[in-house]
Amino acid sequence: MPRQTPEYSGFFRAEKHNGKWWLVDPAGRLFWSHGIDCVRASSGATPVSLRKHYFAALPEKDTPLGQYYGWGGWAPHGFYHNKGGYQHYNFTAANLLRKFGEGWEQTYADLAHRRIRSWGMNTIGNWSDPAVYRMKKTPYVATIHFHSKPIEGSSGYWGKFPDPFDVGFRTNLRQRLEQEREHAAKDPYCIGFFVHNELAWGNETSLSTAALDSPADQPAKKAIVEHLKTKHSGDIAKLNKVWAANYPSFDGLMNNPSPGQKNDTFKADMRECYTLIARQYFDVCRSEVKRVAPNHLYLGCRFAWVNDLAARAAGDYCDVVGYNRYRDSVADFVLPAGIDKPVIIGEFHFGALDRGMFHPGLRKCIDQSERAAKYTSYVTGALDNPLIVGTHWFLYGSQATTGRGDGENYQIGFVDLCDTPYPEIIAACRKAGYKLYERRNAGDKNP
Repeated sequence: MPRQTPEYSGFFRAEKHNGKWWLVDPAGRLFWSHGIDCVRASSGATPVSLRKHYFAALPEKDTPLGQYYGWGGWAPHGFYHNKGGYQHYNFTAANLLRKFGEGWEQTYADLAHRRIRSWGMNTIGNWSDPAVYRMKKTPYVATIHFHSKPIEGSSGYWGKFPDPFDVGFRTNLRQRLEQEREHAAKDPYCIGFFVHNELAWGNETSLSTAALDSPADQPAKKAIVEHLKTKHSGDIAKLNKVWAANYPSFDGLMNNPSPGQKNDTFKADMRECYTLIARQYFDVCRSEVKRVAPNHLYLGCRFAWVNDLAARAAGDYCDVVGYNRYRDSVADFVLPAGIDKPVIIGEFHFGALDRGMFHPGLRKCIDQSERAAKYTSYVTGALDNPLIVGTHWFLYGSQATTGRGDGENYQIGFVDLCDTPYPEIIAACRKAGYKLYERRNAGDKNP
């Protein structure tokens, strides 16, 4: 059993014990978050517009199974990118109706909680259905997404980077968080909040150079030009000399992109300005999360692509730094030198092609047995890492073979589209989960 600490706050917090970071649950007990993402009945939703010939049969809309048609528009890349909206069909929900009958939603939710506990897990991870996690049976993480003005010169796999200096960034984040004031923000089962997911942090000059390459009305551009003006004593000649540039004035810098020739001094200034942007981002996110949910943890933005400047900024503002880490192991994962903060793994997975699907996901395995072995290895490696306070598998139910809006169609679920569990990986999850605290406390003098 996990150790009980002398103090408890009624909410989750982070604490170091015997040289290892831990979460502490509302009752004051050490807690290591072993969880799973996307506990929801929609992983099998797939677009059908322009390709109904892919399917042997689709239900008529006026039948009981016809209620699971819908419309979507999210397609950042893939076949449906820039094609406008599309009709989709949720095969997961249809199969759950076939399996459990009318009222399957409650059966599904109850079963999800029982399964998670049986599998040796203790957390509902990101992207999950509020109707499931608000049942107050299993701890969970909340996720916050909102739209705001981007840095126009930026780019990324999921889209452009949000401009944290734009007034709408704070305003829209605040409005979204207000929706949680009477829900997750008051709920002791909520561990904390992620804000955003897998932002395009790029290299150590990417965001600041992107801001300079944006239009003159870009708030981030205004902020970094003002910073440069102060640093160079308001003298454009000094900046031109060290950059080997020829801007007529700082107003001229506002109305023009970054210089074509980018020397070492320019790059050093851009690293400073990058840090300015990163710190503004995490500062606003933290302050708005704490305004609505002062007792909850701010878990960061779920880094996928990150550099040391962004990681250092996150270390200054996050209670726990979130990473989506698709690797074979995180046993040797470290933060940049000098940062001592707990880390939570928001996503990882392994997939194989031996059972029913055509894409193994981001970490390929030979078969289900290897997938299971890699699961056990990953989680036990994380338990041995003193920084890591949890791992959350992506995802609960496998995706449709025909893919979601961006085409992603991975064999990565603990259950398939018919809600049938994959026994090998569940056995591996139990192997790790049932001995979780013994493994985490191994070698401690006073566990």
